Amino acid sequence: MSVSYLTREGFEKLQQELEYLRTEKRQEVAERLHNAMEDGDAGIDNDVEVEAAKNEQAFVEGRIRELEALLANVEVVERSNQGEVIQIGTTVTIQEDGMEKEIYTIVGTAETDPRNGRISYESPLGKALMDHREGDVVEVNAPNGSFTIKILKVE
Repeated sequence: MSVSYLTREGFEKLQQELEYLRTEKRQEVAERLHNAMEDGDAGIDNDVEVEAAKNEQAFVEGRIRELEALLANVEVVERSNQGEVIQIGTTVTIQEDGMEKEIYTIVGTAETDPRNGRISYESPLGKALMDHREGDVVEVNAPNGSFTIKILKVE
């Protein structure tokens, strides 16, 4: 498995999720399954509840394995040149001609959340921004065509 890059914040968030799944969620799902199986009523409603509990248990166990594998092959990126060159963990303010300013934080793929301004360094925009500085004008090659942005601020 290849190395995944995470910010310190992303690493800690995934560790917390893993701990929650291993302790609280796993126990909660096991109790749900136990109660559904113990109900004894062979009716269709009980069969549906048992099946739903088994599916949830499979999902939780799969997510635990996924997080364990991810965290075993992770490199936490620490910011060393804050405000200079864009890298993983950098927050950047950009603007395309005639458009509103946008603020993004460049993160690893495992912590991408575009709705909350967290874009992957592997995304078209993330790739274009990497290693640039405040004031640079950058060409972004996106699936729907190319566009140009100006980097207004790097934090």
